[in-house]
Amino acid sequence: MAVSDARLGQIGARFAELEARLASGTLEGEAFVAASRDYAELEPVARAARAVQVMRDELASLAALNEPDAEMRALAEEEMQQLRGALPEAERALAIAMLPRDSADVRPAMLEIRAGTGGDEAALFAADLFRMYERFAAEQGWKVEVISANASELGGFKEVIAHVAGQGVFARLKFESGVHRVQRVPVTESGGRIHTSAATVAVLPEADEVDVAIEDKDLKIDIYRASGAGGQHVNTTDSAVRITHLPTGLVVTQQDERSQHKNRAKAIQVLRTRLYDLRREQAQGAEAEARRALVGSGDRSERIRTYNFPQGRVTDHRINLTLHRLPEVLAGPGLGELIDALTAEDQAKRLAAMDD
Repeated sequence: MAVSDARLGQIGARFAELEARLASGTLEGEAFVAASRDYAELEPVARAARAVQVMRDELASLAALNEPDAEMRALAEEEMQQLRGALPEAERALAIAMLPRDSADVRPAMLEIRAGTGGDEAALFAADLFRMYERFAAEQGWKVEVISANASELGGFKEVIAHVAGQGVFARLKFESGVHRVQRVPVTESGGRIHTSAATVAVLPEADEVDVAIEDKDLKIDIYRASGAGGQHVNTTDSAVRITHLPTGLVVTQQDERSQHKNRAKAIQVLRTRLYDLRREQAQGAEAEARRALVGSGDRSERIRTYNFPQGRVTDHRINLTLHRLPEVLAGPGLGELIDALTAEDQAKRLAAMDD
């Protein structure tokens, strides 16, 4: 999909206008936030457009040369050949940069992992997944903050919810939602038999108060005494909070903090993010249907990946990609390769759809 020179000029002009507005010092409050967001979204497009424009201009200049010297003509022809070879890739990079973006891609995310079938082994696997995402986040320079955790007796997680903040978090993690399956010999298995267990991952773009307004009249708030593992303060004060959102029936509980106020604030944060995700699903409609045909819906009931320990492999079933580097995936770097492949598949399918 070649972009016209006129369109390249429009992109450059719009980017220059945003730069000038932000540098003027006249923008404040929401106007500054909106302009900054537009600038961040347009910057990679403008950079790719500029690269294409420079190559096209150089090709045009070389083609217009009327060089009498044979050696100079040969050098010019060689440079033109190189530019002709590089230009299609630059144009493809621009086309990818111009693909319609999910407005949530730049947001932080709420990462929720829950043990599925498999009892204690599923909880241990949930903990393995959480550590994998922690390591990957550290590589990206992101910050991970545990919002709540329900630990199992063997050191796994029945459920863990964490806030992940940084640049492009949701864009990188959004294809991780779904059922992750593990095949290995559990630590509790004395006969050496391989068991299959599962854990569910949900990655939700974080919402703020501007996106989702929550009214007190729509909430039923229950205060109770915390229970289970969690420190010396557990079972000593009525600090745990359960919030029910009456219009949707969504329920969020939080008991990890000593303070009832802090538990309520964290519960509201999780509730707002789940409401935002619910509204996104409802609003996307046909777009969500199209995305399902690409690399999966992100539906939490959909099996997306298998981690096979005896064979040391990880298979992503949506794109039929197998990596025989299980330790590297769990350590972080290998996960990046899987995410890159999923992103590339998504981009390729969307580019093909635009060409059609």
